[in-house]
Parts: sequence; structure tokens; C-alpha cells
Amino acid sequence: ASSSFLGLGPGSRDPATVRRRSRGPRNRKKGWKRWAGPEARLGREIGDFLEDVVLQQRATGGLIAEQPDEGLFFVDTGNAEKDRQLNKGKEKPLHVDLVLQPDSPHPRSILAHQIPNGRKEKRRRQFWEKQAEKGVLPRAERRLRARLRRGGAPPDKAPEKGRSDPERGFYDIWAADNPLDRALAGQDGWFLQQTKKQRVKRPARLQTKPSQVPAVEVIAAGGSYNPTFEDHQALLLQAHEVEVRKKRAEDKVEKQLRIPAGTELPTAETVFQEQCEGLLEESGDEEEGGPPAPPAEPEDSPKTAPRPEKKTEQQRRREKEARALAARQRREKAARCRRQELFRLRSLRRQVKRWEGELLRRRQARLAKRRAKDALPRRLGRLKYEDPSLEVQLSDELAESLRTLKPEGSVLRDRFKSLQKRSLIEPRERAKFKRRYRLKYVEKRAFREVT
Repeated sequence: ASSSFLGLGPGSRDPATVRRRSRGPRNRKKGWKRWAGPEARLGREIGDFLEDVVLQQRATGGLIAEQPDEGLFFVDTGNAEKDRQLNKGKEKPLHVDLVLQPDSPHPRSILAHQIPNGRKEKRRRQFWEKQAEKGVLPRAERRLRARLRRGGAPPDKAPEKGRSDPERGFYDIWAADNPLDRALAGQDGWFLQQTKKQRVKRPARLQTKPSQVPAVEVIAAGGSYNPTFEDHQALLLQAHEVEVRKKRAEDKVEKQLRIPAGTELPTAETVFQEQCEGLLEESGDEEEGGPPAPPAEPEDSPKTAPRPEKKTEQQRRREKEARALAARQRREKAARCRRQELFRLRSLRRQVKRWEGELLRRRQARLAKRRAKDALPRRLGRLKYEDPSLEVQLSDELAESLRTLKPEGSVLRDRFKSLQKRSLIEPRERAKFKRRYRLKYVEKRAFREVT
């Protein structure tokens, strides 16, 4: 489709007549190597650089960077007033100035008279002129005439202040008296929720931070510029303890994997014998086998316990009286203990106070343990959080001035570790590259013909 107006540049052309340069097929390997990838970008940059070098050599006889100042600039020592007097009557206006004059015979620029969508607007204007002859008016015109019939234009409202006006009012969009929510006041909550005009209530669990660790932690005083001797030694001691723990862990693993002293190392013969164990049947065992052992004699049948003799009436009466006497004695002892408890009120109060103090101590210990656990990173994934290595310098590596101070660490890595420590993201490790298909080496036909 042809465009209704031209571009504004001096070299503008009609978009309809511009043909796109064919870049070749993109679904071939040749197209990939030519138009995509960092190698292609580097090749284009090198080509542009060489073209620029050739242009400079053609225009100035060499590179501009290698030209002296006298070959590129000159000092104007003339007098403008004197030149104007000498060239009086010989001045001729430039062509661009002649074109801009109102009575210029030169053709003016077409771009000055072009209007975007001019043909479309012209057709629309002609259409509504024909409709007006029939008595049909556009909707905007009908509304304007109806408003004039009702009594003129509505009262003018005060112009709203723009965003850049310093005198405009400010409000908090999260406050309860937010002016944006005044239109929704008094309406049904269910209706506002279903029509998505009311914001979803933020859950209370999202108001609490997962960790109380500050977002930006201040490093130890020994890691600052020009630290004191005590602070720097304290930081060195901390780094030394970290290295000692690492060394102990390595020694523990090495000790567990070490072969105990005095253990006979396996040889090739013992390894082969262990592999052949159970594969060959030994005939010596069959020959040495003796006569079968006689069957074991059956054990005697268990003897039945004798039946107890039947108790007489006198025995049953005496057992009943003994049970009643024992029950009465237990009741009397319980009553005596209850009477004695009245004289132990002070000791009972002390015991209750000690028990309440123990419960309070346990509660405080649980609360302190929970707070200490909240300060630690949570286990969000399969990996545990590991503290970053300390940025520490030895005494002879400290900078003497800010000019010789070298930056250490990485801000990006520090922020990434901070997010992990505050339990906002899970600890991660660098993804390992795993090739899906094995590499296939192909010898090109041109190379094969040469070799």
C-alpha cells in the first residue's frame, strides 16, 4: 500500500518503492553464520571500520588521527568588515534562502503542505457535507445543538492542576481516606470484589519479614580503610578460625577414608580368589563327609501342673477380712496425709513458685531459641546456605592511601548472598553444562579435496 506522506529527511523515498534487501535463507547454516551470532556482529563492525579508514584516506590522504593540526585547521586572520566592503554588490544569496522567500520562483517543498491522513480526512469531510444536505448530522454536532437548546454551555470547572504543578495536593494511595476510593464508598463489598474494583486484602503473613537480618549489613571494623590495630587483628582471628574449621573438616574426611595401620593390603592373587569364591565346587568336602548323624530323640512331654486344692469357707472369710482391713488402712492413711498437708502450705507455696519460675525460664529459652533460629537462613531448597568468604587483607597488604586502595569483592555477588541469607530466595549453585547429544565431527568437502 502506498503511503500518504513522505519522510522528513533529505534522502527520504516513498516507502512503497523501497525494496528490502534480500538477506538469503535463514534456515540454512550459511545464513546462521552470516547474519547471527557474535562473530557476524564482529565482522560487520570490522567492515564498517575498514570502510571508514578508506573514506578518510580518500578525503584527507590518510587517517585524520595521524594528521597534524595545521592540515586540519587554519587561523582566520581576515577582517569581516573589510571583506564586506570589498564584496559589496557581489553578494549572492544562497539557494536555500531563495527557496524560502515568499515570492520565490523555485518550487517549494511538498512536505510543507502535506497533512497526515489528508486523503482520508478529505473523504470524511465530503461524506458529512453530503449527509448535512440530507439533514443527517454527526453525533458530536447533535449533542452540541442539544446542549445549546437546554440552556447553554455548562459552568466551567476549575482547571485541574497537572502533575508538574508544585501547588497540587498530595495524598497517600495506601491510606484509608484515599481519594481514589471515595467513589467506591458505601457500595457492596461482594459487588466490588467480583467486579475487581476493590483491592484484594493483603494477608497478614506477608506483612512479616522472613528474616530479621538487615538488607545491608555493615562489615567488621577491621575490613574498613585504615583500621585500628585491634580491629584488624580481630578480623584476622575470625578469618583464621574459619580456615581452621575447614582444615578440621578435611582432616576428618581424610581420617575416615584412611586405611588403618597394620591392615594387609589386597594383592592381585587375593582379589582373584575373592572373585572366584563360590564358583568352583571343592571335592574334598564331599569326601570328608562322615556318616549321617542319628536323629535326635524326642523330648519328654511337658508335665501338667497339679490342680490347686479347693479353699474352705474359713479360708475365703479370712481373705475377705484381710482385704477389708487393708482398704480401711489405706483410707485412714490418706486422711492423715490430707490433714498433714495443712501444715505444709508454706513449703507448697515455695514449690509452686519454683515450678512457675522453671516454666518461665523454659518459655524464655524457647523464645530465645526461636529468635536465634529466625536470624539464621531457612532451608528453602536442597542446598544449605554458605557464608561468603571474608574479604581480609594481611598487615603488609593494607593500602597507605585512598589512591592505592583496590576494590575487593563484587556488589552483585554481595546482593545475591544477602537475598539468600534473608530467606528471600533459595541457595543456588551454578548450573552444570550437560551435552544432550555427542559432538559430531564432519570433514568439509573442500578441505577433503585439498588434503
